[in-house]
Amino acid sequence: MKKLLFFLLVSASAWANVSLPSILNSNMVLQQQTEITIWGWADPTEKVTVTAGWPSEPVSVTCSDNAIWKVSLRTPNAGGPYAITIVGRNKVELTNILIGEVWLCSGQSNMEMSGYSAKDARAELPTAYNPNIRFFKIPKLATEAAQVDVRGNWAVCDSLSLKNFSAVGYFFGKRLQNTLNIPIGLIDMSWGGSFMDSWVPETIAMLYPETRRSAQTMPKAPWAPNKPGVLYNGMVAPITSFPIAGVIWYQGEANRHDAPAYYKLTHALVDSWRGVWQKDFPFYYVQIAPYAYGDKYQTAATRESQTKAMDIPKSGMIVTTDLVDNLKDIHPAYKKEVGNRLAGWALAETYGQHVGIYKSPQYRSMQVEGNKIRLTFDHAPNGLISKGSDIAELEIAESDRVFAKAQARIKGNTLEVWSDAIKNPVAVRFGFRDAPVPNLFSKEGLPVIPFRTDNWDLGLKPVANP
Repeated sequence: MKKLLFFLLVSASAWANVSLPSILNSNMVLQQQTEITIWGWADPTEKVTVTAGWPSEPVSVTCSDNAIWKVSLRTPNAGGPYAITIVGRNKVELTNILIGEVWLCSGQSNMEMSGYSAKDARAELPTAYNPNIRFFKIPKLATEAAQVDVRGNWAVCDSLSLKNFSAVGYFFGKRLQNTLNIPIGLIDMSWGGSFMDSWVPETIAMLYPETRRSAQTMPKAPWAPNKPGVLYNGMVAPITSFPIAGVIWYQGEANRHDAPAYYKLTHALVDSWRGVWQKDFPFYYVQIAPYAYGDKYQTAATRESQTKAMDIPKSGMIVTTDLVDNLKDIHPAYKKEVGNRLAGWALAETYGQHVGIYKSPQYRSMQVEGNKIRLTFDHAPNGLISKGSDIAELEIAESDRVFAKAQARIKGNTLEVWSDAIKNPVAVRFGFRDAPVPNLFSKEGLPVIPFRTDNWDLGLKPVANP
């Protein structure tokens, strides 16, 4: 009887304790100059008081009848460290908190690739310690219903924490921190082989004909779930009350089963995430790298959809056609330049920094001139260059849609393209196949975005779900 009474008293005491979600923890970075939510759980009607270490008044609230409490605080300019104290029937103190810029790093295996796996990140492990960069890695979890918490802890960037953290995220955050000289918080929320459909709320994924078709045809794979919404439920939903500055995204290979739908899916993901965070944050992403799948156009069409998705406001895309060390390895081993290029977009577009040319040259228009076609490009103010005697990966065709290898001549930011086999050209393609090895760049060294000037049917059909 005494043992039972002791158990009941301990249980009642534990139930009364104020608790917090894992994302709110010591060592965290909070988004600067914004309204943040501090929330958690306690007994209904319990009074909870939150006191921040920066100049502000304590805030009290009564816990609701569903055992949830939350308060709003205004964060100051970047700085710290600070403490936050939460007092109810018990006291919780969070320490070593910094105020700065918080970025979410999400996608599939090339975002997940860790500081230990990426060769250039591994080389930085001995000198990785930086108390002004903090990591939070979200464990993999796919669920049918939206969750309220994730496991994990904030950690200071050092040789140990970087080993298991996104290398792309690290290099992105390192450049931001070095340039802005303020604390940077990074959240690694990635799952190798994951489908974009799974990162979108199920109701959104099934809303449009294109996204619904993609969700219904996701191939089965042993390494990632193939149901719409399940990664959103398990990994995204629990942190949507935690303010972020923006998102970097590296994903696409898994969705090559329905490349044309990728454009609409990207819009759906960005719109839905901005909606649940209630913030029109920037979204910068990586165009998938060349890889020898053995198909002709599936990943070319995915890259085309990714290029089109740059019509999303406050978005930007980096190109990686020059960052491949092995066309038979879907995981390029070097991530520093990927992170740096993403950071270039963020520094220029989000933070107004002068970083030079950060956009890859992009096809703008074409003009037929006899047996030649002249192409004009944006984002090549100082002209184009070829890293090689001949410009590779160019094809040209007449109205019969039969492409021939083309030659080209650079004239400033234009390209004159022709083939002796083509007399009446109507279309040009550049790097438009699964595993291209292009060598055309801006003079600043950024690769030209692969493209085609035609809109001819590629004969692609969604892969049926077995």
